[in-house]
Amino acid sequence: MQQIEIEYKTLLSREEFDQLTAKFSDIPVVSQTNHYFDTADFALRKAKLSLRIRTLSNRAELTLKIPQTVGNIEHNLDLTLEDAKRMIATNRLEENKVTQLLQQDGFRLDNIQKVGDLTTHRREARLPIGLMALDENHYSGIVDYELELEVTDSKQGQKDFDHFLAQENIRFKYAKSKVARFVSTLKNELP
Repeated sequence: MQQIEIEYKTLLSREEFDQLTAKFSDIPVVSQTNHYFDTADFALRKAKLSLRIRTLSNRAELTLKIPQTVGNIEHNLDLTLEDAKRMIATNRLEENKVTQLLQQDGFRLDNIQKVGDLTTHRREARLPIGLMALDENHYSGIVDYELELEVTDSKQGQKDFDHFLAQENIRFKYAKSKVARFVSTLKNELP
């Protein structure tokens, strides 16, 4: 499955996160882990690509994100938990529709390996302005908090996100993508 992802996000302080948690307390928390893949020299990252296997309690998916002028194109492939766990444990991606896109761009599957994990505890709600996610992220000994709004219209989405932040008295704090924040913790390993 292929889709365009347009989202707005801000990092949150612990106090802001707690404030929004109280507001969305009726929404259950869902935990998911992103297992990020790249080459030893981070060739995917250098090409501005992001590759992950996301595991949840009852399902998994492989996602390749390719940046666009507005948002990202996401190529998603549903996986069984068994298949996902096998690829993660063996550190080997199997050939499929998503990995074929990488191969077409000259990347060899046997050079792609898991570089690490990021676990998110998420409350997600469909609101009139879009799909909102309140995240607590754990990676490389770090915990951070983030609010995301996924939208279909970039201009209206920006206005709605800014309005929501103002209503909640939350100051916008630029948030790199989760994978970028995670990779920045590996800076000693980057070439």
